[in-house]
Order: sequence, then C-alpha cells, then structure tokens
Amino acid sequence: MNNKWIPEIMYEEGENGISSSIPFIMVPEEEEMPKMLFIFASVDTGEKEPNMEGDEVPVYEWDLHQYADMNFLKTHLDRKTYDKVRLALGLEPMKDAIEKGAKITNKIRNNLN
Repeated sequence: MNNKWIPEIMYEEGENGISSSIPFIMVPEEEEMPKMLFIFASVDTGEKEPNMEGDEVPVYEWDLHQYADMNFLKTHLDRKTYDKVRLALGLEPMKDAIEKGAKITNKIRNNLN
C-alpha cells in the first residue's frame, strides 16, 4: 500500500449513471479504500479582502470534517457500539435495517414474478 496515494472523490456527469449521483473513489488495484476521509467545508463569509493583485475576493471559512467507513466500523466494533454510532447518525439499528431491507427485497422479487 502506498502511503502517498491521495483518493480523489469523483462524480458521474449524468444523473442516470451507475452511482445514482453518489460520489465514488477509483481505488487502484494496489491500494484499498480509505478507512477515513478528511474533507474541508468551505463557506463564503460574505466578506471581501484584497488578493495579491489588489482585487477584492471573497473570504471563505474552512472547517475540517472527518468521515469514517461504516463497513470498517461494523467489522471493528461490537454490535451495541455500532448501533450507537448508527443512531447518532440518524440511522436505525442494524437489526431493524436488515429486516426492512429484506421486506423491500421480497417485495421487489414478488413484483418481478
């Protein structure tokens, strides 16, 4: 694994693509998906300041956010702790999500038949 590899977040150009407008990362064969991503949120403050040429440019506030891979957490946390993380993120506990997912899958299968 190359520690210098920097993942690039990509988006499909069309709305009808495979990823359904969800961003994706092209992971090289010799690398693995990052367990955590660090992303800055950049918000225009509404203020202006001069740049090196003296032109007024917007001032941005930068706030660092961290995003963890839920699959990694699922395999490294006990179920109770993982469910606490899910609840903190506004998700249902895993057991409930699996049951609802199975119902949706069965409904789709029944509609196909």
